[in-house]
Amino acid sequence: MGSDTLTKTAGEIATPGRITDRHLLIALDGSKNAERALMYVADFLGGQKGFRVTLLRIVPELSEDYFATQDEHDKWIDDETEKAEELLESYRGILIQSGFKPRKVGIHITIGQCSSVAECILEHQKKLQCCTVVVGRRVISRKEEFLFGSTSNRILRSEKRCALWVIE
Repeated sequence: MGSDTLTKTAGEIATPGRITDRHLLIALDGSKNAERALMYVADFLGGQKGFRVTLLRIVPELSEDYFATQDEHDKWIDDETEKAEELLESYRGILIQSGFKPRKVGIHITIGQCSSVAECILEHQKKLQCCTVVVGRRVISRKEEFLFGSTSNRILRSEKRCALWVIE
């Protein structure tokens, strides 16, 4: 199954010879760690000129086998999209309140199957041409990391052409 995407853009289109804003991608999952990452950006860059932000929420899609009918599957996607949009709109409000201009804060929601959340984040970074990726880091044991992996560690170890801010 493909992925569904909802995007509200941030910033203006660059024109030749014009200095464009530095574009940050903040990956958010609704956790306290992700919220700390958002608050760090709000505190550190709020009110500063030359920055724009895209808030990203990736909702891994469950297998169709998980649902009894296509209608249940579709309802789940609609519900998850609505929850993600409410979450990102509230986070968008925090950034605007901290001094970002409304047109400089966009949201992007993706529901779909990804090989990993880290790969999805980096795909969006590349597609949106963000110079910085910001993620919250959850402290997990070595055993948990071995079994489940760590999104922030996967991003750290991957080849990327951007800065990475990992906020604990």
